[in-house]
Amino acid sequence: MSWTKNFTPELVEKINQVDALIAPRLEEVRQIALDNQAKVLQAFAHAQISETHFMPSTGYGHDDLGRDALEAVYAEVFGTEAALVRPQIASGTHAIATALFGTLRPGEKLLYITGTPYDTLLEVIGLTGDGVGSLKEWGIDFDEVPLLEEGAVDFKCVREKLTPNVKVVGIQRSRGYASRPSFTVAQIKEMCDFVKSIAPEVTIFVDNCYGEFAEELEPTQVGADLMAGSLIKNPGGGIAKTGGYIVGSERLVTACANQLSAPGVGMEGGAMLTTVFDMLQGFFLAPHVVSQAISGAIFTAALLDLHGIASTPAWDAPRTDLIQLVDLQDKEAMITFAQAIQRFSPVDGFVAPIPAYMPGYEDDIIMAAGTFIQGASIELSADGPLREPYCLYVQGGLTYEHVKIAVANAVNDVFYKGQ
Repeated sequence: MSWTKNFTPELVEKINQVDALIAPRLEEVRQIALDNQAKVLQAFAHAQISETHFMPSTGYGHDDLGRDALEAVYAEVFGTEAALVRPQIASGTHAIATALFGTLRPGEKLLYITGTPYDTLLEVIGLTGDGVGSLKEWGIDFDEVPLLEEGAVDFKCVREKLTPNVKVVGIQRSRGYASRPSFTVAQIKEMCDFVKSIAPEVTIFVDNCYGEFAEELEPTQVGADLMAGSLIKNPGGGIAKTGGYIVGSERLVTACANQLSAPGVGMEGGAMLTTVFDMLQGFFLAPHVVSQAISGAIFTAALLDLHGIASTPAWDAPRTDLIQLVDLQDKEAMITFAQAIQRFSPVDGFVAPIPAYMPGYEDDIIMAAGTFIQGASIELSADGPLREPYCLYVQGGLTYEHVKIAVANAVNDVFYKGQ
């Protein structure tokens, strides 16, 4: 059957226009995937990955050869001295919180130079919620540098706020639920160089969620000291069922490991159970899967552009993460688009998402996420807070074909229903 059989001729024609328009961009994405695949393959070879590494560990998890090999692969690919890759890290927020609590002490300050952090970090910091267990409760100060109007870093303000008690400078690579652009690795390098020129002893931490393998380099290869992310996003390749990672210098990663487990246990404890196989296979597949998701985002931007909908990044703009902001400007259109994404999902395609409260967020969230792995944003999902200007954040996609089918049907529901 033809996948476009229920579309109007006008929509089919626009899809064909998009296919021709974005072909050169998709080839660029494939080349980045090829370079990243070579980098990952080389790391697997250097670690001498074998079937032995797939054996499960239990209990204390001592002497886990698979865990050690997995973390060696991560460290090489991200260009760091050490890596902590564990199923005990429950989410990207958990990975970031572990990194922050591992490196900050009472009386010190965390300074975010990329504006207000992602919603779920606000409770970690102590800006929202009851504050129990937050950085604030532990006497750790926080400040942020508001972005300039165009979404750029205010370097003058960074210089002013980089006071002696700032121990960690935070950089959020992805836009999160903000309208500002995500930051490229080149822009992050500029931030790192600027901060280090003023305070070379400061630890630069990067929240790398949604960004892995979108470019040929990662923030830790251009000056970041510490970086964290989630395995149910890019680096898990749609295979890893849980987990997160922290990479950086050996000193900093060890401090984070002590925070995750306990001093004296650190990197040496923590059973991997049967997760190493999935984590290694997912990481091997990640460059290709990320390229599929980014190709889908480019298609989404181009098709929406032909329908007069602002979507950023533009289809022909450089990409540094998975997230595609769809500026629908209308509450009902936002809900309709999300519900179509859900309907064309492989899991729970028979349900219709509705806006509702979600822990860690201030506003009701609508979330279309018919994913095999709960909350996996490397799989196609569309979500956003139900607040003006009613922007939906579309990300992920294990295959380009899935994104194309789902997004085209969402456009059909919003613009062609009843025709």
